[in-house]
Amino acid sequence: MRAPSVPASQPDARGPAGPGRPKDLAKRAAILEAAERMFLQQGYEGVSMDQIAAEAGVSKLTVYSHFGDKDTLFTEAAAAYCEQQMPASVFEPAPGTPLRQRLLEVAEAFFAMISAPEAVAGHRLLCTPQMVEKRLAQRFWQGGPERVQSAFAALLRRRIETGDLEIEEALVPTAAAQFFVLVKGDLHQRMVFDCEDADDCARQRRAHLEASVDMFLRAYGRSRRDR
Repeated sequence: MRAPSVPASQPDARGPAGPGRPKDLAKRAAILEAAERMFLQQGYEGVSMDQIAAEAGVSKLTVYSHFGDKDTLFTEAAAAYCEQQMPASVFEPAPGTPLRQRLLEVAEAFFAMISAPEAVAGHRLLCTPQMVEKRLAQRFWQGGPERVQSAFAALLRRRIETGDLEIEEALVPTAAAQFFVLVKGDLHQRMVFDCEDADDCARQRRAHLEASVDMFLRAYGRSRRDR
């Protein structure tokens, strides 16, 4: 649910939060929402902090108070999107759920996140020269995908403890990264390059995810040594 914006005609009547007063979380959410929308629509260079403040219904001072500069705001908005789409609950242990089903649930959540139109647009934006020069893609990685991989690695470790998976501890981060590479696959790449329409993606999605999970289990599942 979107956080309500403060009317533009009454920006920050109370002024920016001072050292002794907590920052307004509703305003922070409104700023992040406005930034995410405007960066995707107009690109990084096409949006100013003034425009984001106006869109969020706050003053520019409040935007700077929360985020410091535009680079930080961009990376925070990207990280917030990842956290909204793949919250910690996605990686709950769920020991009663069969492993294949559990992995499919994670795969579904991840692919839904990366295949959303705004995510595809964001991926294209991160590949632009401006993003590379500013190292914003690296900062986004640390705030988004790296967090997702770390949370998934923790899930894998719990399944190793229960005997469902066989992965050496040193290889757990690698296995987590491999899982998401499999899930993205060629299907996501075709979406980024605008070679796949939504209907075709929907038809192929389940089969693609099941094949990805099955390949992961062939590599790391408990019974692989018996084959």
